[in-house]
Amino acid sequence: MTDLSDLPPVWSRRRGLAARPAVPLLAALALWGYAVRHTDVSRLDDFGLVTALHPGFWAGLVVLTAGFWFTVRDPRRPGGWPAAYVLGLLLMERATQAVLYPTPLYAWAWKHDAVVDHLLTAGGLQTAGQIGDMAVYDQWPGFFAAQAALVRLLGVESTAMYMAWWPLVSSLMLLLPLLLIYRTFTEDRRLIWTAVWLFYVGNWVGQDYFSPQSVAFALHLGVLAVVLRRYGRPGGGRGRRGQAVWTVMTGVMVTAIVISHQLTPGMLVVSLLALCVVRRYRDWVPPVTAVVLFLAWCLTAALPFLSAAMPDMIRSVGDVGGNVATGYGATPTGTGAVATSWAARLLSGSVLLLAVAGVWRQRVLRHRALPLLLIAAAPLPMFVASGYGSEMIFRVLMFMLPGAAFFAAGALLPKVRTLAAEADAEARGTSAGRTAPSTAVATAPATGRRPLLPAVRRGPGGVRGPLLVLLGATVAFVPSYAGKDRINYFPPQEVALVQQVFDEATEGSMVVAANRNYPLAHASYGTVDHYWFLDDDRRHVDAIVRDPAATLAGDMAGVEHPGRAYFLLTQGQFANSEMNGQLTAAQLDRIRRSVAESPRFRLVAENSAGAVYELRREGGAER
Repeated sequence: MTDLSDLPPVWSRRRGLAARPAVPLLAALALWGYAVRHTDVSRLDDFGLVTALHPGFWAGLVVLTAGFWFTVRDPRRPGGWPAAYVLGLLLMERATQAVLYPTPLYAWAWKHDAVVDHLLTAGGLQTAGQIGDMAVYDQWPGFFAAQAALVRLLGVESTAMYMAWWPLVSSLMLLLPLLLIYRTFTEDRRLIWTAVWLFYVGNWVGQDYFSPQSVAFALHLGVLAVVLRRYGRPGGGRGRRGQAVWTVMTGVMVTAIVISHQLTPGMLVVSLLALCVVRRYRDWVPPVTAVVLFLAWCLTAALPFLSAAMPDMIRSVGDVGGNVATGYGATPTGTGAVATSWAARLLSGSVLLLAVAGVWRQRVLRHRALPLLLIAAAPLPMFVASGYGSEMIFRVLMFMLPGAAFFAAGALLPKVRTLAAEADAEARGTSAGRTAPSTAVATAPATGRRPLLPAVRRGPGGVRGPLLVLLGATVAFVPSYAGKDRINYFPPQEVALVQQVFDEATEGSMVVAANRNYPLAHASYGTVDHYWFLDDDRRHVDAIVRDPAATLAGDMAGVEHPGRAYFLLTQGQFANSEMNGQLTAAQLDRIRRSVAESPRFRLVAENSAGAVYELRREGGAER
């Protein structure tokens, strides 16, 4: 008979310690699951998803952040736990909207869905003479052609079937290149994973939605990862043949960027040129490859657009104030819009200030991780180059973030040493090299300088300050990212109403609306004309406000038979106009009532999300 006392214990103390990080992680995910089941998004206010979320979500976010912080700092924990916490963070912050909302977010995502649909319908690329301003997407078709192929491969009706999950997918695409970049300079998992965490909570800009930018940014980081790891290390390419392989891989990624997005190639070029400042990375093959491919595309496929846009682009060079200013219709208006705007500013400002603190405090990082510092600063000159439709400030912040997050993490941690510093220490035969030759990062001795944050203390108080900072940044991400969901969310009733318009619209029809903020706003743009009157001259907008029905009837009178002229007003347009400083709800409602009461228009469809009117042909265009 076997003596049970001789068997190893099923649950040892070591196993218990190893599994302890699972407790807060599972608790946070349980709270998140409960919260999304009890969150009602049918009536969003000006604070978007922030006030709609069940309190369990916020509790879960706090538990997740605290669990991550104590886990990542504990050297006894297996290395996979920080990764599990980051995946939990992405699930809570990038998948919550996809779970809660029955339809995809963002008018821009719906626009890109329309581009893919048009590409599938037309069967090829078209010019400005055929499809007007929308031809710009046919001049950078990489992303859309890939999505069209994916739609056919999956056998789905359109990209709308999966684009709600794109923020999570695109965020996951960033994880590998981020890890490769950070591991180029350190193997300290505290620094690596804290930097990854700060990157994700600081990346509130919203370019992770279904867009060419989301993929181009991941490829941008991929190119930087290859250059940092294979062009900056002796023997990194393993001979000429190996270097040729990496050069080809870099060329493929740069080509994918160049044919997909206008801005990212420029950001990549300035980043690669900045790396050339460091002697170790003074290999001109990557930047020359990027410049040649970028110019080749601009001078061929993209030349029609660039020729037309060049005068405005030249005028914007050097106009820093104009390039960072927001135009009409982009001014946060109302308590909720202003509060979420300030939350985003404070979040970005905090991460950048932490990065400055990390550079100042961690002397070894600013010397040994200088390439990352250059990458973080490289996008700044783009302020001088262009306004990029009043979005340049947001894009610059996004491209600065990978480097800034690394140094910001250094501000929250005790003294660290980089791979290069450790190699120097081993070469000098220091005690650090003799006692821990296989460890890439060690805690440096105290220098006597008063720390910026109490993290240098090893007692319980030593983690409290940085933990509060990390909690604040993580919580602030939610209003920064989802605080405008009243604008970005279109309920099923609104989608159905707009879909009915385009189902009925014949070729040559026109759809008139206040602004572009509604689903399917660019649907059938190859055969149906679109007019958004808030994009027009301000004097004409004032004329519409003074005499809505007569002015709109005049605008729509040129539609020829068999085309039809529709006026569409939905709750998404109301939200965008109110919260971005265009027309007030009272003004828009007056326009709707004027059209509804006018004999020149007839009601086509109406539901809780809006209404559609058609201009009558007989006498409808007469003033």
